[in-house]
Amino acid sequence: MLPAVPLKIVGLHGFTDRVVFANYPHARHALVDLLAANLTCSHFLSPNRGKNFMCRLQCMFSHTSSSESRLSLEDTQQWSQSLERLLESKYGLATFRNFLKSEYSDENIEFWLTCEDYKKIKSSFRMSSRAKKIYEQFIKAESPKEINIDYHTREQIKRSVKTPTMHCFNDAQKIVYGLMERDSYPRFLRSDVYRTLLENLAAADATKG
Repeated sequence: MLPAVPLKIVGLHGFTDRVVFANYPHARHALVDLLAANLTCSHFLSPNRGKNFMCRLQCMFSHTSSSESRLSLEDTQQWSQSLERLLESKYGLATFRNFLKSEYSDENIEFWLTCEDYKKIKSSFRMSSRAKKIYEQFIKAESPKEINIDYHTREQIKRSVKTPTMHCFNDAQKIVYGLMERDSYPRFLRSDVYRTLLENLAAADATKG
């Protein structure tokens, strides 16, 4: 069982709150959601707000254990190497998710992350229950976060969730990853959010030098 994780959140007016996420497989995703509006709103895109932007992003992970202790220019530049590299970075994933939320096009990344969590399930009972929920939320026609997949794949999943395995969403996940790689990811690299973040990190490094 996972321990509860205390996380420090810096509010809009500078005050600090502490939020405890208990044994919850989506805790890291929920934390990102808390600052979704702040990270991508135009208020933070000006150079004068660059430090606030970076501070809030880093504060989201200030009490988690990771080799990525601070957001760096080198890491942020590496996000442009590939979508895989972007998603491997906790800061990259957080920024990308919030960028997609600002465009109201986050169903693909949400599905991809949900599938990654789903594949970690060991209990057959939990897998069956979770597979049905994923189908209802993302796969079923006119579902709340319906993803753009072909009819054949949709029908195949409909059959497979009756006796689900850890691989039953693999084909849909590959399709969604390809869509993000060809569409959402290039848009993110051209976005003001990413460019402003790079500019402010570069300026911070120059000041240190």
